[in-house]
Amino acid sequence: MARVFTRNMFIMLLAIMVGTIIIIYFVGDIVYKSNIETLNEEHRVEITTLKGKNENFTSYFLKSSGVLDQAREDRAFGNYHFDLAFLWYQTALLERDGELMEIYKFRGIVNCSDAMPYYTYSYQNFLQAKDFFEETKSYTNYDKYISLLDLYVNLTNTGSKLTMLRYNASNYLMQLTENMTFNFDTGNVTFLENMSGLFMLFNETMFAYGGFLEEYDDYQDIIDEYEFFDEQR
Repeated sequence: MARVFTRNMFIMLLAIMVGTIIIIYFVGDIVYKSNIETLNEEHRVEITTLKGKNENFTSYFLKSSGVLDQAREDRAFGNYHFDLAFLWYQTALLERDGELMEIYKFRGIVNCSDAMPYYTYSYQNFLQAKDFFEETKSYTNYDKYISLLDLYVNLTNTGSKLTMLRYNASNYLMQLTENMTFNFDTGNVTFLENMSGLFMLFNETMFAYGGFLEEYDDYQDIIDEYEFFDEQR
C-alpha cells in the first residue's frame, strides 16, 4: 500500500533541506575564512620579506656609496700631492742654482711620500666599495637597479687600478727625484745613476693611467646620465 505524503512529512522534509543549506553555508564560510587567513599570512610573509630586502638594498647601497666617496676623497688628496711632487721635480730639473735645486728636490720627495699612503687607502676603499656594490645586487630584482650597480662595480674596479698606477708612479717619481744632483761645474742638474729604466717605467705607468682615467670618467658620465634620467621619469 503506497504511503500518503502528509503535511507532517512535508514539514519534516523542508526542515531537513533548510538544515542542510545552513550547514553547507557555515562550512563554506569557515573554509572561505580559512583561505582568506592563509592568503593574508602569505601576503604578510611576502610583504615582510620584500620590506626586508628593500631595507637591506638601501642600507648596502648607502654603505657602498659612503665607501666610494671615501675612496674618491683619498684619491683626490693623493692627486694633490702627486701633482705638487711632479711640479717640484720639473722645477728642480730646470734649476740652475744648486741650493734652490735641493729645496725643490726635498719638496718633491716629501709630496711623493705624502701621496702614496692616500693612494693605498683609496685603493683599498675602491675594492671594498666594489664588494659592497656586488653584495647590494642580491637585494633587488629590478633590472635597472642591477644595471646601475654593475656600472658602479666597473667604476670602482677601474678606480682601484687608477690609484695603484698612481701609487707606482709616485714611487718611481720619488726615486727619480732622490737621484737628482747638481753639477756645480756645468751648472746643470744630473742623476747619480742611469735612470733610463726608471724613466721608462714612469712614462709607461703614466700612459696606462691616462687610459684608465678615460675609462673611469666614461663610467662616471654614464652613471650621472643614468641617475638623472631615472629622476626625470
